[in-house]
Amino acid sequence: MKRAEKAARIGTILDRLYPQPPVPLRHADPYTLLVAVVLSAQCTDARVNQVTPGLFALASTPAAMARLPEARILAAIRSCGLAPQKARALRSLSQQLVDRHAGCVPASRDELEALPGVGRKTASVVLAQAFGQPAFPVDTHIHRLASRWGLSSGRNVVQTERDLERVFPASEWARRHLQILYFGREHCPARGHDPTACPICVWAARRGRAQATPRMVR
Repeated sequence: MKRAEKAARIGTILDRLYPQPPVPLRHADPYTLLVAVVLSAQCTDARVNQVTPGLFALASTPAAMARLPEARILAAIRSCGLAPQKARALRSLSQQLVDRHAGCVPASRDELEALPGVGRKTASVVLAQAFGQPAFPVDTHIHRLASRWGLSSGRNVVQTERDLERVFPASEWARRHLQILYFGREHCPARGHDPTACPICVWAARRGRAQATPRMVR
């Protein structure tokens, strides 16, 4: 089966299971989404959602976050992985938003990726979910499933992003990102996975890939 045909069939299954997938990170606007996605690196969404209410009670705008001492931010996010680096990045990116973008999150990939602590995946999430721009965020989980299903070579996340953008229409990218994320958590784990019980792997998984886990990539 060609990749495009496989992707269409996968899309039908995903639409049936997750017709309107919500963004798993709680947020109120582009800035709070940006902060939540930065915090989600090496950390579960559930943990981020536990941490952000307290953080946003202290500061929910770039100006307010930039005024907080780094130690105060660190105390609020300490239970997240890589907390010291994230505290430094949040204060720095917030100051940069104030200084260079009038306190607003830019809707440009280049400007987003120029912010401290913001990589390609984070920028893609903000572009897709906050601004409705066509972008296909690829994290470790989506990288893993795209390889397992034979939609990508799985060499690296950049190649996976390109492969997924080729087989899914741009109008679907934001939705597919969320659907694959939820599907991986609920039906297609990295380890202990039974492909015969998975509604996609049972027919789509490449031989030798149903149980394999690609190298962890950030």
